[in-house]
Amino acid sequence: MTLREMRSAIDLTPYPRPALLDREEKERACDELLQYLLREQGTIAAFSAPYAKKRDLIRRCMNVRRALPVPREILALQDRLFWTETAERGIIEENALTFGTYGIGLWQGDISRLALDGIVNAANSALLGCFVAGHNCIDNVIHSFAGMQLRDDCAKLIAAQDHEEETGEAKITRAYNLPARYVLHTVGPMVAGEPTREDRGALRSCYISCLNLAREMGLKSIAFCCISTGVFNFPRAAAAEIATGAVLNWKMREGSDIKVLFNTFLPEDTEIYGNILKRL
Repeated sequence: MTLREMRSAIDLTPYPRPALLDREEKERACDELLQYLLREQGTIAAFSAPYAKKRDLIRRCMNVRRALPVPREILALQDRLFWTETAERGIIEENALTFGTYGIGLWQGDISRLALDGIVNAANSALLGCFVAGHNCIDNVIHSFAGMQLRDDCAKLIAAQDHEEETGEAKITRAYNLPARYVLHTVGPMVAGEPTREDRGALRSCYISCLNLAREMGLKSIAFCCISTGVFNFPRAAAAEIATGAVLNWKMREGSDIKVLFNTFLPEDTEIYGNILKRL
């Protein structure tokens, strides 16, 4: 699917940032959004619950919700609530990050806090996000913090291409209520045992496809998660070698100055990437 075809299927213009909510407005927005989502399920909201519990219930409702139209006023309410929470979690700006000689950096933390031009989501072939309520995979986290629009965009892209997402390809959507401007979605290989030559090639293709798409969109910075190393079982050290090699070779071949951040969450991955990047 070309970028032009993606633009025909979904809106890729920069998403506006809403005004932040104060504490009382935040409580009311949480209640109203929860009420809407529970009414969709034919359930009555328990408004006596603490904020954290209600907010968790909103996330769980979103996780299992199909890509359906949402009234404009509900999306506006969601956006103000989610963007306020994004600001409260703390946004990591590009100037707070360190990039080496080749414009490649490493940062351990929550990718949903990064204010780069693009962040990469390790998606599944359905491309619709994780439907397991409250699951802490990166796919679930990104969709949960971005908002309901993200699943709707992904559904439109899948409908437009009329088949599930191929391993090693990439799609792009707006990031909505995340600090990043865009989310690039890619499906890594799922392996059992030692990765095959085809598995390695497919993982390499994930990075190349995302970089090509980022360049075509005019992005100047992108953060990669550790694609395929979670439930897809790609060995961490091998995946890191492939990722860094693919990125460095692409940058040198293309002469690109796009900044690339390897985002890790586990200390084990941080150590692996740190040791590799020291050798560059």
